[in-house]
Amino acid sequence: MRDQTANILYVGKALDLSKRVSSYFFDKAAHGPKISALVSAIREVDYIPAASEREALVIERQLIRRLQPHFNTMWRDDKSYPYVKLTWGEDFPRLFLTRRTPRDGSKYFGPYPNAGQIRRLLRYLWKHKFFALRPCRYEFSQADPLPLAKAKQCLYYHTRECPAPCVGRISRTDYRQIAREAELFFRGRYPSLTETWKNEMHEASVAREYERAAQLRDNLAALDHMQERLTVRQIGLSEVLRRVDRSRAITELQKALALKRPPVRVECFDISHIQGLETVASLVTFDRGFPDKSGYRKFKIKSVAGIDDFASMAEVVGRRYRRLKAEKKRLPDLVLIDGGKGQLSSAVNALREVFSSSALPVALAALAKREEELFIPGRDEAIRLSADSPALHLVQHVRDEAHRFAITFHRQRRAKRFLPRDSSR
Repeated sequence: MRDQTANILYVGKALDLSKRVSSYFFDKAAHGPKISALVSAIREVDYIPAASEREALVIERQLIRRLQPHFNTMWRDDKSYPYVKLTWGEDFPRLFLTRRTPRDGSKYFGPYPNAGQIRRLLRYLWKHKFFALRPCRYEFSQADPLPLAKAKQCLYYHTRECPAPCVGRISRTDYRQIAREAELFFRGRYPSLTETWKNEMHEASVAREYERAAQLRDNLAALDHMQERLTVRQIGLSEVLRRVDRSRAITELQKALALKRPPVRVECFDISHIQGLETVASLVTFDRGFPDKSGYRKFKIKSVAGIDDFASMAEVVGRRYRRLKAEKKRLPDLVLIDGGKGQLSSAVNALREVFSSSALPVALAALAKREEELFIPGRDEAIRLSADSPALHLVQHVRDEAHRFAITFHRQRRAKRFLPRDSSR
């Protein structure tokens, strides 16, 4: 969240951004003075998409620690999310939560933003002897054993909840086998355990053992939390600013074109030819402001002879969305046409013919090269964005990429056309 000078005020996260943001502005009575002050200063809201809730939590922490927003109180210090640590450097490894990850030969699993769930799961696994590793912090080894008098002071030794490697109740080989099973578990080898807990939870619920059912439910939630996709990567300030700039551009473009939803996915068309020869078209796709080359397409114009950019545009737009309609694939949020009113009108007519409706199923706009003006259906006046507008820079990037792709394809076609024939054939 930014103020009128683009200064970052607050960094937050949400599964549903619309609900989260609207709660600040439409439920003011529930806010204290701090949130009220924040809301009064907000002028723009930028966003960075994340692969999962867990990844969003990690990115949020990194941004707050780096940017130090005024209205964030958590994560402005050096705290971090916990990991599960398996101390392989010891003869008799231990398993516990830690926030530090030194290179000491141990195995680390995580990070886990929901520390409470993981802590309770570790406790459950230990109490039910899934991984009966020693819970103590005594330092000892085979070469330097723990004094017997000290070992006998341990409560877990007397209750036999610990395998007690300190007094030789279990061999080093057998003990480390338990540690290997624990490592496999935290690497994700637990589908059978998930199925077992689901069945036990159902049985406990039927038997009205609600406390046990709730415990098993929490265990399953912890497993889901551990399986959540997470991409751990270094996010530099330049990358953060680049993403935020693109999100600002998308938001500004939505406002400039009066779109119902943000143009997260944009498809752009361009026509290329020389005096009507080897006319081709290109389609480029941008996702969240960045090129998505898996969506790029090339078209050879089939039904138009000579120079007719309007008819060529109508053909390629019709072919593209006729296919998407037949395959029942999602339409883009915005179709951008390289050209002016004529090309835009041709695209509009092609879409209406494909979908047999006067109402357009997708937002359209055209970007004219001469004045860098935007045109939209139903509006005669051009939309002019300032030269330093992020939205203008975005549509220029999309248009230039479509033009580059079309020119490259046209040159390939022209080169094949004028290749010298082999007289020996």
